[in-house]
Amino acid sequence: MVKKHLLIICFIVCSNFAYSQTPEQDSIPLTANDLALDTSINYDDLFNEFDLFLDSLLAPRSYFLANLSVGQGYFNFSNKNSTKISVVQKFTWSPSVGYYAKSGFGLTLTGYMINDSPRLNLYQVSISPSYDFLKNKNVAAGISYMRFFTKDSLRFYVSPLQNEVNAYFLWRKAWLQPGIAASYGWGNRTEYKKRLRFLERLRIRTLIITTTEESVADFSLTASVRHNFYWINIFSKKDYMRFTPQLSFSSGTQKFGFNQTTGTYGATRTNILFNAGNVHLDDELKFQPVSLTLYLRNEYSIGKFFIQPQFIVDYYFPAKDKKLTTLFSVNSGFMF
Repeated sequence: MVKKHLLIICFIVCSNFAYSQTPEQDSIPLTANDLALDTSINYDDLFNEFDLFLDSLLAPRSYFLANLSVGQGYFNFSNKNSTKISVVQKFTWSPSVGYYAKSGFGLTLTGYMINDSPRLNLYQVSISPSYDFLKNKNVAAGISYMRFFTKDSLRFYVSPLQNEVNAYFLWRKAWLQPGIAASYGWGNRTEYKKRLRFLERLRIRTLIITTTEESVADFSLTASVRHNFYWINIFSKKDYMRFTPQLSFSSGTQKFGFNQTTGTYGATRTNILFNAGNVHLDDELKFQPVSLTLYLRNEYSIGKFFIQPQFIVDYYFPAKDKKLTTLFSVNSGFMF
């Protein structure tokens, strides 16, 4: 019953975040006073069981993963009747499948959807080959490349980011596990719009062609510290729970370019140019602090099934107002 109560408490931590909580203690006793609480428990068997459990989690193995992640996101929607942009918060649905080999190589395919119509709109897909270093239990490291494919003619704005490279390093031997991650993304997008208009004064039809070019490049560096709390054999011999609080500090730089050219042509055989316009914008963010983020991650696994609720508190330094935001997401799936 104690383990069941611990399971309930850890899920409450992620959902009732508005209340201050007493720091949870590790479920494995570590001091002589703790060991003296219950002499009926065979602690040698308990420690051996826990060591075997950790070895099974960290041991290299090949597996297939299918999961669905649901969270909240903010989207900029354009208004057909005006030039105003509406910021709308919507649920995002991200199904993914992946295969990860014992050697460390993996491949992940992910879709990104929102409820933009009577049905879900699959507006973006990504494919990501990766490699994780799995030969040392004290170290976790890896690198991945992600390629994004975005749907055309969307009512909301999507970043022109097309490529992203990520690398991470985590020291797992310490009680507080320090880590560092780096990310570099880049991409560009060109959009053409054609529109016919009739000029009454000239009595001719005109063709308006608008060419919009966007480019983005950003680099981020994140330092983090975390600790994993484990509970095993909660409801059966095939389940466990992990609770991971993590604090991350991110810094980075970003360069964004925008260029729009508009040309008005007489819709004749020669296409005479009547008028032309150009808008050019450049915005560059120097390397600076970006965010301080607290993650509260829960994971419950039984057999091949797992569920991972996550609560995020983020403080965004560059924002002029509303610097503090909160997000909640749930990830669930099967591992074969």
